[in-house]
Amino acid sequence: MLDIRPNHTIYVNNLNEKVKKEELKRSLYAIFSQFGQILDIVALKTLKMRGQAFVIFKEIQSATNAMRAMQGFPFYDKPMKIAYAKTDSDLIAKQKGTYKERGSKRKEEEKKKKKGKEAKGITAVNSVGASPVPAKTGATVIPPRPSLFNQPPPVHGVSGMNVPEQPPNQILFLTNLPDETSEMMLSMLFTQFPGFKEVRLVPGRHDIAFVEFENEMQSAAAKDALQGFKITPTHAMKIAFAKK
Repeated sequence: MLDIRPNHTIYVNNLNEKVKKEELKRSLYAIFSQFGQILDIVALKTLKMRGQAFVIFKEIQSATNAMRAMQGFPFYDKPMKIAYAKTDSDLIAKQKGTYKERGSKRKEEEKKKKKGKEAKGITAVNSVGASPVPAKTGATVIPPRPSLFNQPPPVHGVSGMNVPEQPPNQILFLTNLPDETSEMMLSMLFTQFPGFKEVRLVPGRHDIAFVEFENEMQSAAAKDALQGFKITPTHAMKIAFAKK
């Protein structure tokens, strides 16, 4: 089997099929955006594409680092399998100027032209022959960018409050978290660091959480690494030591 050359896009499979599409995209963004700018995430829920996704990075090096670091990472209780995508995504191909319509799309265009010619000679079915036929979308064709990537600039409100710095300890206090933050999402983010114990959400508050480590050195390492990390494009997470 020939090695697939490095690509801006990584192909992720063995994903948990029970996770809803939008939650899957948000979680993939949360764990992969630490490696570099993500242009898009494609996750289709069709029978053929269930349990799979494509993550498109701006830089090939980001894709390479993500693949090496996250290979086998337990994502919703299943180890991720990651490889470079076999071809450039349409988004990258258009940027490079190498974009070509896929085979199935070309065939659709040819069918449309053929129907159009036939319709000119048969007035009775003219309206049928001239009606446009939408092109089929291939597995790696990029759909309209999801709302996750089209949000307005951040608004600094109560969730962006300044937290007085506390003495180092094993518990971290997170603020400025987005509405869709879940315990699973934060656990996947912090479990990469040695000594991680648990995430505790605050009932009735979506914008704050606590993360506990075995000791203050391990919590400090996670704090430094993830300070300002964007769980979504508009929410830069703020991390401080918790008040004891």
